[in-house]
Amino acid sequence: MAIITSVALALLAQGTATTTQAPDTAFDVGYEELVANENVAARKAIENCDELAANDPARLINHGIALARTGNYDAARAEFEAAAAARNSIELETADGEWVDSRRLARKALAMLDRGEFARYYALSLR
Repeated sequence: MAIITSVALALLAQGTATTTQAPDTAFDVGYEELVANENVAARKAIENCDELAANDPARLINHGIALARTGNYDAARAEFEAAAAARNSIELETADGEWVDSRRLARKALAMLDRGEFARYYALSLR
C-alpha cells in the first residue's frame, strides 16, 4: 500500500493562483484531508469550496482523487478528463513539491485509473 499511497499522494494538487485570482492566492482544495487519507472529508471540503470555480484544475484533480479513493471511478474519470481537456492550464504543486502542468497531472491520474492503481488503493483501504 505504501507504493500506491505515495504515487497517489504525488498527484495531490495544492490549489494555486489562476488568472482570476491574486498571484499569491493558494487554496487547500481538500489537500490536507487527502494527505491524511480522510477521503470522505476531502470530498466534502472540495465540494463545499466556494473560493474556486467548479472547473478549477486543482479542484477537479483532487476531487477526482477523493472520488477514486472511495471507489467512484466513473465520477473520478469525469473529473480527470475535465481537467485534462481544460482550455487553460495552470501549474500545480504536487505533494512531493514538484510543479506540474495541470493537464499533464490530469493525464497522469487518468493513466493511474486505467492501470487500476486507485482500485488497488481502495481495496487496501478497506482492510
